[in-house]
This record gives sequence, structure tokens and C-alpha cells, in this order.
Amino acid sequence: MDMFKNLNGKKLVLGLVHLLPMPGTPLYEEGNLEKMTEKAIQDCKTLQNAGADGGLIQSVDVIYPSTDDTDYARVATLAMIAGRVRAAVGPDFKMGVQLMWNCITPSLAVAKATGADFTRCTALVSSTDSMFGRVYAEPLKVMEYRKKIDAQSVGMISEISGYHFKGDYDKNTLQNLAASSIKVGASAVEVMNGDFEMNERLVKDIKELGDIPVILGGGTSAENCKERLRYADGALVGRAFEGGKWGGPIIESIVAEYVKRVRELEKELA
Repeated sequence: MDMFKNLNGKKLVLGLVHLLPMPGTPLYEEGNLEKMTEKAIQDCKTLQNAGADGGLIQSVDVIYPSTDDTDYARVATLAMIAGRVRAAVGPDFKMGVQLMWNCITPSLAVAKATGADFTRCTALVSSTDSMFGRVYAEPLKVMEYRKKIDAQSVGMISEISGYHFKGDYDKNTLQNLAASSIKVGASAVEVMNGDFEMNERLVKDIKELGDIPVILGGGTSAENCKERLRYADGALVGRAFEGGKWGGPIIESIVAEYVKRVRELEKELA
């Protein structure tokens, strides 16, 4: 079942689990495979122990393809790691997988093979600039492949304004991106803006369309999560859970405090 359906006021806390450069990429170093497998398992167990709902295991290869396709070694590596994580945390932990920059169909394949619950899409609809070239969405390809491998239960978060999907959007454009994302199979949309008022406006604009789950793609911390998550349905949290050291180990006490405040917010809004 799609994890983003029927949230009923629950706000998802999802940690970002950052890996090391993978085999098949220019910056891979011998030993990375063992190190990042151990890190992914430990980070996800830390998230689980601290009460987070899940984690997104994300490739960090520094230099990325801008297309939907990628090297077989990256797919195999992420599948191996995700399988080890799933065995360590059990079926209830919401595990996501993402091959960056916009490798949606390979990520769906990994999710299907490992029992992952969701993936994150940099550009499921429209297009965006990146340091690695223009990223063009291929929604028909994604929809056909998702159906082919029977991955309809794998949730898809569609980023439409944030770290990776860039642009200054007016309300109509934002709402069109959100509606189009849902039409082609997204379970939720992702937004993020460092400015609090703009971040809140993005969420409210999307909520005008109806019950579309909105996930914040950054910008939250234990200190501000109650304010930033008031209208959103969850958050992907990276640097804040790593104690400000991007790519470092996730720190249990920070996650626990964040989760505590989010659960307080849920009760306040109930």
C-alpha cells in the first residue's frame, strides 16, 4: 500500500541516508562499498530507534548523469545496500531508494527488488537545469516501466520546487506542476524554500488543489520543525540529523528530539 495515502494528520519524518561514490562512477574508491553499506544500515537503525518513520537511501556520486538511465553497477550496488538495510530494520520501517540525479526507472527497479516503500523524483514532470545538464522529465517512460514491473505500490515523491528542481514559480505554475505530478503517478510532491513565509506559501498553494501530500525537501530542524511542518505532511531531513555535517552519521539524540516535537505538533493539530 502507498505509504502516503490516508495519513490522517500524521506527519512523516524521513531521514536522508547519504552514501559514498559507487562502483561505476569516477570518484569511487576501493573500500567505499563496505563503508557505505555499514553506514546505511547504522543510519537507518538509528532513525528507527529514534522514532523516525523511515529513511531515503540516496546515492552521492558527486558527478551524475542527467538522464533517466545509469550504469548497471550503480543499480546493483544500491539494490545490495537496500536489501541489507531491509533485513536489518524489518518491514515496518519506511525505506526509500534514489539514484541521483533523475534515475527514476532504475530507482523503481531497486525499490521493487528490495521491498522499498518509495523513491524520490527530481523531475517527474517538466524540466530543470542542473550542474550536469538540463534534466528532462520522461513521465510516459516512467509510467510504462512502473506498470511493467508492477511497482504501483512504490510511492513516488515528485520534487517541483526545491534543492534539485529549480525555478521561480508563480502560483499557477506551481499548482500545474503539482497536479501534473499526481496525474502521472506521484504519491506526494516536494517543495522547499529557505524563507519561512515563502515555504509556507508553497505548501498552502498546493493544498488549495485538494488532499495532495506535501513533503518538505529540507530546511527543517529540531528547532523549527513545528513551525515549518504545520501545513505540510512530512519532511526529508538530511544535514540537521547529521549534526550539521553533511554526509556524516545520523545522530540519534537529534532525531529523537525532532520526532518528539513533530508528534507534539500532531497532537496540537488533532
